[in-house]
Parts: sequence; structure tokens; C-alpha cells
Amino acid sequence: MIYRLLEDDPTLFPNPLSIPEDKREPSGLIAIGGDLSPERLWVAAQNGIFPWTDITAPEYAWYCPMQRFVIFPDEIHISHSMRNLINKNMYRVSIDVAFSDVIRNCSELRIHEEGAWLGEKVIQAYTKMHELGKAHSVEVWDNEDKLVGGLYGIWIQGVFIGESMFSLVPSGSKLALIYLAMRMQEIGGKFIDCQLETAHLKSMGGRYIPYEEYINIMWDVPKELWYK
Repeated sequence: MIYRLLEDDPTLFPNPLSIPEDKREPSGLIAIGGDLSPERLWVAAQNGIFPWTDITAPEYAWYCPMQRFVIFPDEIHISHSMRNLINKNMYRVSIDVAFSDVIRNCSELRIHEEGAWLGEKVIQAYTKMHELGKAHSVEVWDNEDKLVGGLYGIWIQGVFIGESMFSLVPSGSKLALIYLAMRMQEIGGKFIDCQLETAHLKSMGGRYIPYEEYINIMWDVPKELWYK
């Protein structure tokens, strides 16, 4: 069951739990239409919904998988080789120093691939979210102050919803993710939403949790979703 979003109401999304199991799309596709306004992106994030649309598609597509691939900060796995790399002090890590550079690197590395989704409209939308203090980046720099890795996403209710990452050197994006997890440990962050499973995210501690648990953790206690 796929809903069409109302153009004039950026706050209205279907409640994913209200969709019968036999009516759910295996991919997690839940709605089409709408725009990438800050209001719509923020409400989507509050409900564990995210946009993911091929740049050639005529409409935005919105997803909410019922099994969510996440990393809990306390469960981040740092391999022996990664510990050695960290101890060499070859790189330094920062937060929110170069959001625009991070998101554009994420785009440029994949823009010519089939299914590429991080086009100019998405860049502009998340840059606006960053300007509003709702989207953040983690940057990895080499000893010559060159940006060599990073990631970006939305921070909400102690959850970091990862959107994309990039690496220009081996393990650059892994360093960004490890730093993010360690920082979240310090401030009581809940989990990192990886959105999609990859081999390297799984090797770093990623695992699946049910969507309902995802929402319950995000909001601290069982909570009815805002929109039905």
C-alpha cells in the first residue's frame, strides 16, 4: 500500500504501523509525492521515514522499512586494524565544520552510478536542514588539512539518522562513523540509523531491530505515532 502525500500539508504522513502486513511493500516504500521542505523532512524523521529517489524519477519516494539496520553506540566494533590507524594520528575528525563539502563529496562519488539519488535538490534540502541546526556532518581530515572522509545525517531525539558517507582514503568513512559513535556514547545518544545494510556497517556492529522498537527507543517510551 503506497500513499500519495498531500502537496499542501508537509506534516501529514501515514502511520507505518497502520498498514496491514500483507499490504506492505517489501522495499519499505510507503509514500510518493510531496517535496523536500524542512517541515516535511523533519516530520518524516520523527516517524522513521526517509526519502530515497532516483534522480531521474518524476516524484519523491518515501521509505519506512519494518526492520531497521542500526548501530548502537556501545556496540560499535573497532577492529584491530582500525585501532592501529587511530593510534597513528594520521587523521583528525571534526563535526559541522564542512557540511557542504561532505554532502557534495557524497554526491560526486556516486552521481554517475545507476540509481543515484543524491542530486542537487537533495543537496539543497539537507543543506537547509543543516542551516536550521537539524542536519550535521562529521569530517575526517588528513595531516595536510584535506577532507578525506565524512558522513552526514539528521540528529533527532538522540538518534543520528545517517544519510550518506564518503571516503577518499581507505577507512575514511569508518573513522567518521567510529568518531560519531564515540561522541554519542559521551552524550547519551541512542543509536545510528544506517538505513541500509552493507558489509562494512555490519562488520562494525550494525544489526536489525523492529520498526516499533526503533520508534519506542527514539521517543524513550512506547508512543503512538503522530499521524494515522
